[in-house]
Amino acid sequence: MQVPVTVLNANTKREQGRKAQVGNIAAAKAVSDIIRTTLGPRSMLKMLLDPNGGIVLTNDGHAILREIDVAHPAAKSMIQLSRTQDEEVGDGTTSVIILAGELLQSAEPLLERHMHPTVLVRGYTRALEDAIKVAESMSFSIDTGDRGSMLQVVQSCIGTKYTSRFGSLMAELALDAVQTVARDVGGGGREVDVKNYAKVEKIPGGTIEDCKVLRGVMFNKDVVVPGRMRRRIANPRILLLDCPLEYKKGESQTAVELMKEEDWAALLKAEEEWVAAACSQIAALKPDLVVTEKGLSDLAAHFLTKVLRGVMFNKDVVVPGRMRRR
Repeated sequence: MQVPVTVLNANTKREQGRKAQVGNIAAAKAVSDIIRTTLGPRSMLKMLLDPNGGIVLTNDGHAILREIDVAHPAAKSMIQLSRTQDEEVGDGTTSVIILAGELLQSAEPLLERHMHPTVLVRGYTRALEDAIKVAESMSFSIDTGDRGSMLQVVQSCIGTKYTSRFGSLMAELALDAVQTVARDVGGGGREVDVKNYAKVEKIPGGTIEDCKVLRGVMFNKDVVVPGRMRRRIANPRILLLDCPLEYKKGESQTAVELMKEEDWAALLKAEEEWVAAACSQIAALKPDLVVTEKGLSDLAAHFLTKVLRGVMFNKDVVVPGRMRRR
């Protein structure tokens, strides 16, 4: 039988047995101690420095662990646990990390008494089953159509966050946003996809009371010609483009040889005719507003200004995926 060959880095440390168990418990406890003071109504904020040089103040456990770079496998598993809790539930990221750290810490004295880890896992599994039974006996149903009950649920989730000092404003905004993107999927179930259909747009200036939920799509952009295009259009016909409104450049290196002045004028005229033809095709659809994520030439803006009410140029727009629902 051939012995397996393992190639490791020269600086890699390999631990096993009791030493590895103690190291894993210490790493998990270190992660839980980082966010322990951010739990509860008298929690404290953590000041974080993000990779871009910005300073973030938060007491959200998932937001803190997201900015931490760790190398220990057990610590990475704890951070992954917080990420999973946030994706599946959306709340309790701090509690689940602290609870996991306490469970591992309580297992350390039992390991010192030479109890096998599988025995401890069976004990934790039985405790989980009992905890689920107790939680089910304490649970009660809530009518999602009752706004007062839903606001109480939301406020219980964000009551320990920094935004709790603004009263019920954040809870109402969150509830309105979720109800806007929620849709029935049949069988009495509802789907709430806030990651794809709800977005927080930050605009400098104003106060927190100026925040509102828009039942639509928002672009933090202005029209191309503010003086000649309307800023308010009721019930507009909107055209979304993922192609440029400018003369298409050659895919490979292109050389043009001009022998006389008329050749240069003919070249400019051909470019102008191509842009004019593209704008005529757009105008034939009679849109009120054109949104493009590619380039927009001054010539195209000139042609479209004559026939349209508004043209918006947004290089970073990713609208088609967000506007599939009606």
